[in-house]
Amino acid sequence: MAPPVRPAAWRRMAGKWFTAMRMQALVPRIEAMTDRLIDGMLEHGRPADLVRHLAFPLPVYVICDMLGVPESDRDDFKNWSDTFLNLSKCTAAEMAAAHRDFAEYMAALVAEKRREPQDDLISQLIAATDAEGRPMPEPALAATGQALLPAGHETTAGPITTMAGVLLADRSRRERLLDDRSLIRSAGEEVLRLEPCTGFGMVRYVHEDTEVPSGAVPAQGTTVVCSMAAANRDTGTFAGAEDMDLGRTPNAHPAFGAGPHSCLGQPLARA
Repeated sequence: MAPPVRPAAWRRMAGKWFTAMRMQALVPRIEAMTDRLIDGMLEHGRPADLVRHLAFPLPVYVICDMLGVPESDRDDFKNWSDTFLNLSKCTAAEMAAAHRDFAEYMAALVAEKRREPQDDLISQLIAATDAEGRPMPEPALAATGQALLPAGHETTAGPITTMAGVLLADRSRRERLLDDRSLIRSAGEEVLRLEPCTGFGMVRYVHEDTEVPSGAVPAQGTTVVCSMAAANRDTGTFAGAEDMDLGRTPNAHPAFGAGPHSCLGQPLARA
């Protein structure tokens, strides 16, 4: 039986795929998906349902593209993700069935990529080895899709709708962005700063005694959680921290975390 893949080893192998250059190469395909989804949304007439017809499906389709999932199967992925993210809407039996079907699909997809590798993340992970030269075991390969789908879906769908809301709420912002498309990237970063998709970071263990403005944090047996919302409005870091500045640079917000456990998919989110 193959030893389990440690998170750090999986991250090193998967991280070779999530480079800024490779993510930028995906932009034309992402733009084409976006255009098709917007066309479909317009066909449904008014009022437009941005969440249902654009923000919700787009991240799923992009993740599917990365994993090498055929277009004919991508709506299945959207339905699975919808089930995973709606704990109160689905019964325990429906949730269990979705997890079972998804796991079976991923196992079959891995087997297919092993037979016919392509330019996708699963094929790369099949060919990759860890520091000891060991390949990634089958369960870890299948679990990659199970990890990426919920991790990258709602966290991307939320900022898409937030960005639309921010622009619709203030006509001057919308007009400024239309007049100067070079602000698109900085505007996206500013939305992530003021409206991060998660209000808090992951739990961290303190390994050495630390001093913070509110007092001492002892190392022994202490866990801490970062409030992203508070950090993003730190007046010592951001001038006019409560104001939205579409052209804010630099913008060192912690929306993606920092250090060895920062968001692996941030190059894709920024693309």
